[in-house]
Amino acid sequence: MPKTDYRPDFRLDGFESATDTVEEAFWAHIDSDHDSMSTLAAHHSPDGRHSFYVIHNGAVTWGIPGEPRLVALHLIRDLTTSTYDFEQATLPLPAMAQSWLIKRGCPAEAIALPPEMGTKPADETTVALQQRLMGAGDHFALLYSYTDDTSSTSETTVLLRAVDERVERPFRVLLERADLDTYTHTLREGTFETFEAATSWMDDRSSPLPPATPATVRTAGPAAGAVTPPKVSGRSR
Repeated sequence: MPKTDYRPDFRLDGFESATDTVEEAFWAHIDSDHDSMSTLAAHHSPDGRHSFYVIHNGAVTWGIPGEPRLVALHLIRDLTTSTYDFEQATLPLPAMAQSWLIKRGCPAEAIALPPEMGTKPADETTVALQQRLMGAGDHFALLYSYTDDTSSTSETTVLLRAVDERVERPFRVLLERADLDTYTHTLREGTFETFEAATSWMDDRSSPLPPATPATVRTAGPAAGAVTPPKVSGRSR
């Protein structure tokens, strides 16, 4: 029988929050929207200590316009004390959520989106860029994103900056367009020398995205960088 309930199963039966702060944070950032959430991908470690999720939060549609709809969630269980802690980040693109989880120990192949979840890549350029973002997402800092899903063509715009200051064109714009009639999407990128140039293109869009050169792709930055705004967890805010 086809699955009809895609709400996340957090596998927390028998577990309590590690602290009151964890409980409050988990409710505020995850559990309060549980009925509006759909699991796009999930992986659970064989020992039961870790769970990783890519989640679509439908409740965001009714909130602040343009906010990211995706949640990357890492649950950490202490099997000795039967308690849990967590980390989470809200992100605009599935590949960015996957990258965030991979950097926290999730196997890359285990967090791939199943074919029935979300739109499908329309071309090989989209596939290649998504794979690169999954593997090199921590080479960039997320500066801005805007998701517009008010029509049959959903569009997400993302502005990143390379963590490595040696990159000649450090500002990168990602543009994903999803056709909800064909249920496919394209993802493109462009690089800019300055923040002003990148935001000017985002405001105007009368010219194509400046292509990312092989040099800027290869020298995106060291693996020690940060892909997202500060995480939210029960341990610290």
